[in-house]
Amino acid sequence: MNARPALLAAALAAGLAFGAACAAGAALRARAAAASHELPPAAPAPPTTAAELAARIDRGRALFTGSCSHCHGLDARGDEGPDLHGLQVSDRYLARVVRDGIRGEMPAFAKKHDRDDIAALIAFLRSLE
Repeated sequence: MNARPALLAAALAAGLAFGAACAAGAALRARAAAASHELPPAAPAPPTTAAELAARIDRGRALFTGSCSHCHGLDARGDEGPDLHGLQVSDRYLARVVRDGIRGEMPAFAKKHDRDDIAALIAFLRSLE
C-alpha cells in the first residue's frame, strides 16, 4: 500500500484550510476596524508647561460646569450621563464624542465649542482622579 498520495492530499487540504482561515481572519479584522468607533491615535500634542496645563485644566473645568455638569454631575461622577473618571478611550475618541455627540444619548457640541475648548475639556477629564 502506498500512503504517500493520501498523505500529500491530506497535507494539501490542511494547507488550503489554513490559508482560507488566515484570509478569513484578515477580512474579519479589516471589517471590524472599519466599523469601529475608535479612531487611530492622533499625533502627540506638543508638550506644555505645568502652568499651561493647569490653565487648560481650569478652563476645561469651567467649560464642563457650563456644558456638561447638568448630565454628568458637578464632580463628573455621573447623574443622567455616565461617570467620566478614569476613561479608557483615546483623546481623539473623546473629541469626536464631544463634537458629534451620541445619537439619542448626548447632544453634539460642535457649534458651541471649538477645537481649543474641546482640548481643554479633555485636559480636565484626564485630570480627574
